[in-house]
Amino acid sequence: FLFNLFSDPEIIRIKNDAVRKLLAWFIAATRQLKSRGLYRQIGGGSPLRKITEDQAAALETALEQRGLRARVYVGMRCWKPSIDDAVGRIAEDRLSHLIALPLFPQHSFTTTGSCLNYFKRVIRERGLAASTAVQYIDAWYGEPLYIESVADLIREATARFPDKDSKEIHLLYSAHSIPARYVTEGDPYLEQTQKTVALINARLGNHFRSTLAFQSKVGPVKWLEPATMEVIARFGRNGTKQVLVVPISFVSDHIETLQEIDILYKRLAKEAGIPEFHRAASLNLYPKFIECLATLCLNTFQSIDD
Repeated sequence: FLFNLFSDPEIIRIKNDAVRKLLAWFIAATRQLKSRGLYRQIGGGSPLRKITEDQAAALETALEQRGLRARVYVGMRCWKPSIDDAVGRIAEDRLSHLIALPLFPQHSFTTTGSCLNYFKRVIRERGLAASTAVQYIDAWYGEPLYIESVADLIREATARFPDKDSKEIHLLYSAHSIPARYVTEGDPYLEQTQKTVALINARLGNHFRSTLAFQSKVGPVKWLEPATMEVIARFGRNGTKQVLVVPISFVSDHIETLQEIDILYKRLAKEAGIPEFHRAASLNLYPKFIECLATLCLNTFQSIDD
């Protein structure tokens, strides 16, 4: 996984493939022991694959209930089942229509861009691009059912505080970070993430104070700021006592939510003197979120024939 991640030219922007892969091997080798230790803290492995496959099954059911019989395939950019695996199954099934749905609400060169570019290359190499009607779903951060789903989960999480309606609860939206220079080069991720936060806050009636921060920085280059852990430390210094972390660029639980937020950041919050520190649940199989994915697919499918 680590080698595949850091071999991606959208992640490590070195044009020479051999040099980039050599660097990827070095990073993977130096990080694997630390990564194994982190995964041990959440049970020895990531639930991401199972959750994603469960989301695919739920989406297939939701589409059928709304009148569209479709097969839903899972293809991952850096692990198995890979995009190549998924395209192989698609080729065997000889489909007439194909919709590519990245599970990233906000577009980044490093996520949606990387996945779709690789997917396009694979279907072109397999000859599917010429024989199959292919549609691509890009950013969907403004999809109403997505916004409503996150807002619902925030409301549910506030019940864990002494007063769920208290304006003293501070929402800490935590998004996966990217190198800052990508934004200056035109990556829309930061702007779309900021718009996502604004839409969710509006859905909540702008009732709570909120801060957008970024987590999971890797390496010495400048990444988007402020860092989530730095904001937590600042909250402690400022006397903030009630914090609800909202994972904003993730649609399922994995190491960034289960270890980084639930274990590391919770410990930092305790050390900073924040007595009430909780996390809103991830979208996972939340019914309204699955309906959001179904709506995206149905709207896209209908546009094929328009």
